[in-house]
Amino acid sequence: MSESGRIWLIGGTSESAAIAREFLKLGVPFVVTVAAPEAARLYPPETQVRVGRLRFSQCEKFLRAEGTIAIVDASHPFAAGVSEMAIGAARMASLPYLRFERPAVALNGSERGINLANFNSLLAGNYLSGQRVLLTVGCRILPSFQPWQARSTLFARVLPRPESLDVALASGFTSDRLIALRPPVPLELELELCRAWAISLLVTKASGTAGGEAIARQAAAALEIPLVTIARPAVAYPQQTDAIATVVAFSRQAVVSSS
Repeated sequence: MSESGRIWLIGGTSESAAIAREFLKLGVPFVVTVAAPEAARLYPPETQVRVGRLRFSQCEKFLRAEGTIAIVDASHPFAAGVSEMAIGAARMASLPYLRFERPAVALNGSERGINLANFNSLLAGNYLSGQRVLLTVGCRILPSFQPWQARSTLFARVLPRPESLDVALASGFTSDRLIALRPPVPLELELELCRAWAISLLVTKASGTAGGEAIARQAAAALEIPLVTIARPAVAYPQQTDAIATVVAFSRQAVVSSS
């Protein structure tokens, strides 16, 4: 394959690491971007990884510097802002764009599920009142739960990063109501955590198996407690797939077309 241009792989997820390994195996030229330094460890050592959050105003310079010929967006299902930036950059530069969307978790009949469109629906409702709630929703949304600290007993599982813990503590979570673990968490550990904290309601995001959603669903079903699931943000992707083989075919075609 020609090295005249490269695929921009927007990463930070386990699926993006799998795509990167396929690209390396097949000789597809690419560069990965991730927001946080620890995410760079997902990729093989020979991968070219750029660390840092890109703003839309920086995209034109980045695309030109990297010789970008196509964009593969394998960012987190809830990173809507990243995807919207990438879609805008693709349109601006007339580049092909493909979204890799992590498959949704299949539901089972034993769940006592409450599916909500967004966090506003949860926070404005009465779902949390008087409950002992385990939030497995990431740290960025935790400040929005601060008004509920006096009306419910809130616990949170966050990533093992100082900045995540700082956000949680500033949002009113005490240290005895926090645990720092990277998903996916083993089911037995999730169950033990829920039992130790006497959790009566679980709240998670529809982030897929790799994001821990499947474990949350299994734990809620096993403990016979309600599970609130927040739907993925609605993004108008120009095209998308949940198959890595389709990503590889798209990327190889982009390389051929650019040569």
